[in-house]
Amino acid sequence: MTDILIVKTSSLGDVVHQMPAIVDASRACPELRIAWLVEETFAPLVRLHPMVADVITVATRRWRSQLGAGATWREIGRFRTLLRKRAFDKVIDTQGLIRSAIMARLARGKRHGYDSRSIREPLAARFYDVRHTVSRDLHAVTRNRMLTGLSLGYRPPEEVDYGLIRPPQADSRRYAVLLHGTSRSAKEWRVEDWIETGRWLSAKGLQIVLPWGSEAERLLSERLSRDIAGSRVLPRQSLDLTAQVIGKAALVVGVDTGLMHLAAAYRVPLVGIYVSTDPGLTGPVGSGCIAALGARNGPPAARQVIEAAERLLDQGVIRSN
Repeated sequence: MTDILIVKTSSLGDVVHQMPAIVDASRACPELRIAWLVEETFAPLVRLHPMVADVITVATRRWRSQLGAGATWREIGRFRTLLRKRAFDKVIDTQGLIRSAIMARLARGKRHGYDSRSIREPLAARFYDVRHTVSRDLHAVTRNRMLTGLSLGYRPPEEVDYGLIRPPQADSRRYAVLLHGTSRSAKEWRVEDWIETGRWLSAKGLQIVLPWGSEAERLLSERLSRDIAGSRVLPRQSLDLTAQVIGKAALVVGVDTGLMHLAAAYRVPLVGIYVSTDPGLTGPVGSGCIAALGARNGPPAARQVIEAAERLLDQGVIRSN
């Protein structure tokens, strides 16, 4: 048995983007036992992955807000002790930040990461024992897969498989999930466009489901629900439960946010909406039905999203027959 530690702590989209590399590694090296170091917020999602044997949590986001408390430093000490207690054959930091590189350095094992030309924070490369060159012009999923493959000595296959098992459909009512929430206002899509798209999907017989994570997102979900007949605002719930809702959907429409990538991971038909970011580097990828619209220079119109959704729904009907 070969023990390896994957260091990919956050954020949600980054965690999802790491999953195909876990599948590649497990299939290329069946003797692997994979542990994953991840922020506590995203641990429920990582635990859904059938090829991850152990999940080690870290709480840097919470610790930063409570650095003056003695309890925080005691918790940091316990984390360091836990990480040092176990020896790994290899430690692979696919995050590429100084903080993740420090965590990799704390772990026992030969440490692999990006070289200084390939990494977001070049200083982080100094913490690794072995450094690999992976172009920064590649999609995040491809970079993760290549670094993991170089570290373990295999070449990733062409197929992208996230390894998540799509949950069974228990409810007979087909629904579409609208993912309007994002951490940056520059990525938001217009409310009027969400309403137009939601009404069209509702007219096609799909119930509209609206998840949320923050108070601002809850208020927007409720506003959209008032204007889209028959729609449903989800209660606030854990990440793994939200993932199950996305996995059972007939269609997902979402802006550039981590939850959108879960739809690609579960092979749910997906329309990704890009307002101010580049889908070529962080857009949804997978073997399901996917349309990515918009770019850095502006968002798509509601009519474009509706046309894309109609094509994907038609493809879904054909594939299910």
